[in-house]
Amino acid sequence: MKFLQYVASASLIALIFLSLVWELWLAPIRPGGSSLAFKALPLLLPLMGILKGRRYTYQWAPMLMLAYFTEGVVRAWAETGISAQLAAAEIALSVVFFLAAIYYAKFSAPSRQAG
Repeated sequence: MKFLQYVASASLIALIFLSLVWELWLAPIRPGGSSLAFKALPLLLPLMGILKGRRYTYQWAPMLMLAYFTEGVVRAWAETGISAQLAAAEIALSVVFFLAAIYYAKFSAPSRQAG
């Protein structure tokens, strides 16, 4: 359980940093940075719940991650160069978070804890 919490936390924090670095410095859509950096803000909503191991957060946060997975797939397919590589990293991080979070929610169910 602690391992899944660590993986989910690390992948969420990495995705936040990736979103910011991607859109502000590495490959912004516009020179000097892009307002797409604001896409990191929704990722802050589940951060404290994930870090504290709150099961409810682990239940709803994977749904949020589907938007980042979709963006990564679209941009990996449509863009080239470093943007495509960053999109592939976004895909990987969103899949890792998704899997770690749903398994954490599954294994932390009260019915599993009692028996």
